[in-house]
Amino acid sequence: MKSVLIAAGFGLAISILLTPLAIKAFRTRGFGQEIRDDGPESHLSKKGTPTMGGTVIVGATVAGYLIAHLFLLNQPGRGVTASGVLLLLLMVGLGTVGFLDDYLKIRHRRSLGLNKTAKLVGQLLVGVVFAVLALQFESDGVTPASTNVSFVRDIAPLALGSVGFVILAYLFIAGFSNAVNLTDGLDGLAAGCSAMVFASYVIISFWQFGHDCSTALAAGCYEVRDPIDVTLVAAAAMGACLGFLWWNTSPARIFMGDTGSLALGGLMAGLAIVTRTELLLVVLGGLFVAVTMSVVIQVAFFRATRRRVFRMAPLHHHFELAGWAENTVIVRFWLLTGMAVAFGMGLFYTDWLSFTGL
Repeated sequence: MKSVLIAAGFGLAISILLTPLAIKAFRTRGFGQEIRDDGPESHLSKKGTPTMGGTVIVGATVAGYLIAHLFLLNQPGRGVTASGVLLLLLMVGLGTVGFLDDYLKIRHRRSLGLNKTAKLVGQLLVGVVFAVLALQFESDGVTPASTNVSFVRDIAPLALGSVGFVILAYLFIAGFSNAVNLTDGLDGLAAGCSAMVFASYVIISFWQFGHDCSTALAAGCYEVRDPIDVTLVAAAAMGACLGFLWWNTSPARIFMGDTGSLALGGLMAGLAIVTRTELLLVVLGGLFVAVTMSVVIQVAFFRATRRRVFRMAPLHHHFELAGWAENTVIVRFWLLTGMAVAFGMGLFYTDWLSFTGL
């Protein structure tokens, strides 16, 4: 448990201390955010706010994880693992795709960076590499990922095979990285919601560590690889998001940009894959799903009827244009995420209780 607190603590400290330095450096170099011309008028005042703050989140997550391991050097069997490294590679890889997108926005002084094809190719490359490697590195008969579809654990009848898993993993990773990207439209919204989802994975993976089939074969145990190392990654990411939120909350002094949103969404998907809780993430990250669906519905309905369902998509902008203050939208969306996380954790624990007979 001490190592988990170290990962979270250092992730928080590094993020909260380095973000002001990033703000100063990015402002000096003119790395300011470009704003959509068709967005809410209140957002025009945010033009020029330093962006690419996701570099701090990614760096703090990696550093928090590695520093936690420095305190575990003398403990046998507690070194860096395949699952932990793969999750960080997924985060860094998608963060790199987002960084390129942010850089092009800044260089060309427009609100659009990489085109859709280039971004999808980047996500495809990173997602497929992660999925293929996650089926390797077997230990005690268990690999970081499973070829079965999972909810709160693997659903045995729903085996996809290696190719099917890689396809599903890519869709899942691309879907959630884009979902967090779409949600990152208001000060502190994506960072706060992400912190709550990562907190849920700290609890889930630590619970799996305490009931791992490789150490305690009992009814309801979890066939997962490296659960405590996965906990360290989730804890470091949670701390990094909270530290960044200190400076990103309204009025934001820095934005995470695509660098942060793609990295965070990808990491969420990766955590779901290695903890065998893929479909549960749809519940835990219900707000991200709802925001994404609002865009899908808006585009599909407009193409079919030339009319709009929402005043503007994504969903948070609809409520802004309906007269809600930005802070009201943010806090209420945080509350919705908290309720979704609580409900998802309830589903996870209910599954455990079904095996204990309580």
